[in-house]
Amino acid sequence: MYDVIVVGAGHAGIEACLAPARTGLKTLMVTSHFENAGQMPCNTAIGGPAKGIIVREVDALGGQMAKSADQCYTQIKMLNTAKGPGVQALRAQEDKKKYPRYMQQVLKNQENLDIVENMVENLLVEDNICKGIVLENGERYLAKTVILTTGTYLKSEILVGDTKTPSGPDNERYSKFLSDKLKNLGFRIQRLKTGTPPRIQADSIDYSKTSLQPGSDDHLSFSYHTHRYVPSAEQDPCFLTYTTEETHKIIRDNLSKSSMYSGIVKGVGPRYCPSIEDKVVKFADKERHQIFLEPESRETDSIYVQGFSTSMPHDIQEHMVRTLPGLENCVILKYAYAIEYDAIDPLQLHPSLETKLIKNLFTAGQINGTSGYEEAAGQGLIAGINAIAKVKGEEPLILKRNESYLGVLIDDLVTKGTKEPYRMLTSRAEYRLLLRHDNADERLIGYGYKYGLVSQEDYQFYLNKMKHIKDEIDRLNMLRFTPKSDINDYLNKIGSSVLKEGTSASKLIERPELSYQILKDYLGNNELTEEEVTRVNIAIKYKGYIDKTLRQVEKSKQMEEKKIPLYIDYDDITNLSIEAKEKLKKIRPLTVGQATRISGVNPADISVLLIYLKSAYGD
Repeated sequence: MYDVIVVGAGHAGIEACLAPARTGLKTLMVTSHFENAGQMPCNTAIGGPAKGIIVREVDALGGQMAKSADQCYTQIKMLNTAKGPGVQALRAQEDKKKYPRYMQQVLKNQENLDIVENMVENLLVEDNICKGIVLENGERYLAKTVILTTGTYLKSEILVGDTKTPSGPDNERYSKFLSDKLKNLGFRIQRLKTGTPPRIQADSIDYSKTSLQPGSDDHLSFSYHTHRYVPSAEQDPCFLTYTTEETHKIIRDNLSKSSMYSGIVKGVGPRYCPSIEDKVVKFADKERHQIFLEPESRETDSIYVQGFSTSMPHDIQEHMVRTLPGLENCVILKYAYAIEYDAIDPLQLHPSLETKLIKNLFTAGQINGTSGYEEAAGQGLIAGINAIAKVKGEEPLILKRNESYLGVLIDDLVTKGTKEPYRMLTSRAEYRLLLRHDNADERLIGYGYKYGLVSQEDYQFYLNKMKHIKDEIDRLNMLRFTPKSDINDYLNKIGSSVLKEGTSASKLIERPELSYQILKDYLGNNELTEEEVTRVNIAIKYKGYIDKTLRQVEKSKQMEEKKIPLYIDYDDITNLSIEAKEKLKKIRPLTVGQATRISGVNPADISVLLIYLKSAYGD
């Protein structure tokens, strides 16, 4: 008998099994082929807008992805540095060969974790309680909890042109029967689609016709515990090129040959990561589209053509790709394809990621309708933590929208659902100034410590860091400069307004043209780390905006904390609209705040619900 069984060894599966194993629970990972654990079948990058912050959140909660990414990148940079801290995020090109090897070694070395290579064909369910799994050879494993992280393997099909081939990514084995078993258990199954671009032989590209995209020399890392920084000169460069009018003409002339437009596609594709065919059709006014050329690994001669996902036949792909500047004589190592797969309707999940239909059964990653390695890893970690809580009889971890992108992600899934592969964007978070790259530990490390995934030593290190930051902010609020001080000569030199009366160091830092880093020689403290300096600067410079956002959070707090009994009978509530009753019964929100975000539940319905809750259950 296992405490936790995890089905799948992708980015969700890895986090889902490491979390319980690291807290001492007996854990089993089942995967069809262990050598594929942690693989990157599409882009070899980790991070990006919002996604990079999710990786930081995984690290703050005690997960693995950030640490592995820091050890295996070939290029790293901070995005959106010209904008405010609320939208800045880290992105790294990972070595496609090294990253999965590193993850597999982590899994092999993990105590309390067993690994079985086989295909799961069914679940053991009694009285709507999941009791374990059944393998294709008929072998059974019992468990207190089961987590499904099946990725894009449920009844998956590869699509190229007008052909469909039953297959997992890269011609791997796929799951033939599990989604039908889930359907028989009452789960609503939806068909989704994603895709991948061609890979090009690196030395067949004329880079003189492209633009160099180097990495960064800044000390950047996903994990708070990483001290490995690679100079940009030792990082692998990426390159930028563009589609041309000839590219667009070939696509328009051959649209009927694309899987997307030939009628054979049943699944809904990702809106925010469209195929090149979609870009040309939906953005017909654009003369060109950006295409990034990204090295996949230092062990291969393969370049990933970012932004050129397609399901065109191979011969058309040959013509298309050679219209890109620099790729006129390129050699295609692997052709692009689209892939369709089954996923469950995430409205059938609790915010803990436990399913509503079957107790002790959790799902995480692309089976829940999301896209991306980062979204998968985050869900896997939350499912793993909540499996721990379930086994130990503790309250589940349900992250709020104001404290993490993971909270936004999961709340969106279980409250609004999705009809297309969900991708996290900064615009989805109403409190994004609070959900920054720099402060993920401040928001979440307490949870990681509570659930046993953050050590006492690491937690104390964090507390010491926060004390340094607070003490420095207090000191800068008290540190005064007068018109007679040397600071005026410097302000005059850089074109900033000179002081006409005394002011605090904090007030100077608030100026748009100044920062802690610029004024460091005048502030008299050289003991802070680079990270602490950044945190102090943001806390002071954006204090007004942060305080305003915190007031907004406090305003909505009452709704978020007002709980709704899980099995309330909405049909008993008079004056609720018919649509509101249907939606509330379907989603079963846990709080009034969650109910306000359900499409079709209007403010009048919320008022009626509040009156009913007060009369039926009191304050």
